[in-house]
Amino acid sequence: MKEKKGQILSGEVGKIVIRQKSNLPLELGELLITESVNNQKILLQVYDLMYGSLLSQQSIELISGLHLEEENQDVTFLDPNLKNYTLALAKPLIAIKNNSIAKSKSLPPFFSFVYGIMDNELSFLLNEKNPLYVGNLRSGSSVLNIPVNLNGEKVLAEHILIPATTGRGKSNLTSCILWECTKKDYCGILVLDPHDEYYGRDSIGLKNHPNRDKVKYYSLNLYPGGISLKISIKQIMPHHFNGVVDWSDAQKEALNAYYRRYKENWISAIVKEPPINNFQEGTLMVIKRRIMSLLHINITSSGELKANGVFEFDSGEHTITSIISSLENSNTVIIDTSALGSSEELLVGSILANNIFKRYKHNRLIGVLQQMPVISIIIEEAPRVLGKDILEKGQNIFSTIAREGRKFKVGLIAITQMPSLIPKEILANMNTKIILGIELASERQAIIESASQDLSTDSRNIANLDKGEAIVTSNFTKFAVPIKIPLFKEHIEEDMLKNDSSKNNSRNDQNKEEAMLSFDGIKIQE
Repeated sequence: MKEKKGQILSGEVGKIVIRQKSNLPLELGELLITESVNNQKILLQVYDLMYGSLLSQQSIELISGLHLEEENQDVTFLDPNLKNYTLALAKPLIAIKNNSIAKSKSLPPFFSFVYGIMDNELSFLLNEKNPLYVGNLRSGSSVLNIPVNLNGEKVLAEHILIPATTGRGKSNLTSCILWECTKKDYCGILVLDPHDEYYGRDSIGLKNHPNRDKVKYYSLNLYPGGISLKISIKQIMPHHFNGVVDWSDAQKEALNAYYRRYKENWISAIVKEPPINNFQEGTLMVIKRRIMSLLHINITSSGELKANGVFEFDSGEHTITSIISSLENSNTVIIDTSALGSSEELLVGSILANNIFKRYKHNRLIGVLQQMPVISIIIEEAPRVLGKDILEKGQNIFSTIAREGRKFKVGLIAITQMPSLIPKEILANMNTKIILGIELASERQAIIESASQDLSTDSRNIANLDKGEAIVTSNFTKFAVPIKIPLFKEHIEEDMLKNDSSKNNSRNDQNKEEAMLSFDGIKIQE
């Protein structure tokens, strides 16, 4: 039998006052169930706590003074649990009836009791098409045995934002998402990894995945099973620099003029060929210097061009094609950019994102898009390409994907500590937000204002989220779901145990079938 945790005293829609039972303390973010009319239940969530008392404030202060100042005074309350108590403010989340859910549009009955949530009361959270596991349901600080699954194909196509203060578990969450996505056939994930932390070169990571053949690892620092990260300079186009290099209008015109004249050899022409007429020599010299620096181009004593880094003149012609092919086959592709400068990393990302977006627009044009997996691109420190100051200088491929990508099954997973730096229009297009702890009020407000559900009362709750605790607000959930994200290492161990158990069961079933002998068309057990 469920224990009563409190009783509804008063309130209004969105602000229900509950008196807490003295021996069962309530917490911020705790989920509660109350019975309503017609066998309907209402799911509530606590968003604030306060003291209540039947004594006047003057009496309370007098008694406090006697306790504090007169140490020998024996002051006791008559029925202390009745006269002094805790009040909780809660908001209705959803109405539940026969395992179907809807928006809560009525108040629960006056004086009705509230109870703690039970595992079987929210079993409907398990039933998702193309499930993507993100954690277990959390009630306050208690973790329930209820996995929270999102519709992975829709969520990834319509973008995910992961905002959090440093140390709250962004990398751990991303690792868990990658681990889950690598199991699926409905998505391919491109990871721009500036810290080389997801493959697991020196620790456990995606290289340990049971489907490790679906993980492609590109790096300048070769590793067993990895692929050399080399991209042909001939595959770079002028618009790939948008959001990477801040060109003036005259410089942009010069870049496009060289590309029109020299096609795939336009960068070589900028470095070696005579200047094109109608452009000032100073403009062309600045372009030449910046491109040579960014691409690490040198001119040898014999006059040949050499590039030392990820971009080269005589190799890497098939790298982009191979990466896109892997993504279209639902693989996880990790690009180790830890050895690259910030601008180099962004250029690599811009080239890949442009080619992915172009390819998927073509897939839609020829009518095969629906058969293709969704492709999601993970970008760390998202304001570097989606920040207000960056986009004021001109749009780039990442802002284009944020606005239009969902129509072409191309999405972003944007990770940031400072969501307020991203324009509201872009934040609003991030239709799923997995919010970890954020201490700065301005950053919380930016998220609250762009959330898919009403989080206006959750500012304090977000600030108090501990490491690994999160709130999922999405167009594809009926309410903002509190979750506990598993520790990546523990999640892997548990997943591998399940995998081994499944293999053993399958092997036992096979042995049983082999033990069945057929005699005159009748199967008998050995």
